[in-house]
Amino acid sequence: MTAQKTGGMEVLELRAFTDNYIWLLLNPDENHCAAVDPGDAQPVIDWLNEHPQWTLSDVLITHHHHDHVGGIDELKQQYNVRVIGPAQAPIPGLDLVVGDSDEIKVLGRTVQVIAVPGHTLDHVAFYLPGDQILFSGDTLFAAGCGRLFEGTAGQMLDSLERLAALPDATRVYCAHEYTLGNLHFAQAVEPDNKQIADRLLEVESTRARGACTLPSAIGLEKATNPFLRTSVPEVQAASQNHAPASITTPAACLQSLREWKNGF
Repeated sequence: MTAQKTGGMEVLELRAFTDNYIWLLLNPDENHCAAVDPGDAQPVIDWLNEHPQWTLSDVLITHHHHDHVGGIDELKQQYNVRVIGPAQAPIPGLDLVVGDSDEIKVLGRTVQVIAVPGHTLDHVAFYLPGDQILFSGDTLFAAGCGRLFEGTAGQMLDSLERLAALPDATRVYCAHEYTLGNLHFAQAVEPDNKQIADRLLEVESTRARGACTLPSAIGLEKATNPFLRTSVPEVQAASQNHAPASITTPAACLQSLREWKNGF
């Protein structure tokens, strides 16, 4: 576990299940922290027990899947926490319901809520503009995007474009360690993209050490993530090889890429 500073804030990864990340957002000025998508309470509890000087004050939830919400009840039982999340799906213990364009205060920082349907219809992302931190849940992954369980390709495209419009330096903290597999797919889509090849080598080295490949950055994603490159002719041409109909729009390209990736 490595805490990464962004301005005055720190972000620490806690690992859960097979490949989930629970993010701890820490404000060293106050010794208060917030947990993002705690699908399992125990990693958070263990960390807090090892660091008794810290107080858990908030829990941020991006969407309703169990591997993101499963730890809420236990955390609420043990700590005086405020649970923040979207309203469109049943999420246990919500204290503050948020929606698109809401601004809230967490750990003394402004947090902007961005609706990003696609993976699920209730999905939101949390963006700290002052620190350029993005918690993207299962919408934008490092070199990938989430499966379309509830939304459409058009919705996912709109959501990804909203995130891609954030500053290039924005640090992206997604909820799973999928980077290596995603980059192998990205290279299959764009075999001549040198930035993908270079990133793949770096990530292979990182994973060989058992280290976390995150955060990513918006600028890096725009250069290497096929799901943010659906207007690029080479990406559309590659997706056409796996599509039953002609690829004429970025949304159709994303749909084809997602179906290709599902079986990759």
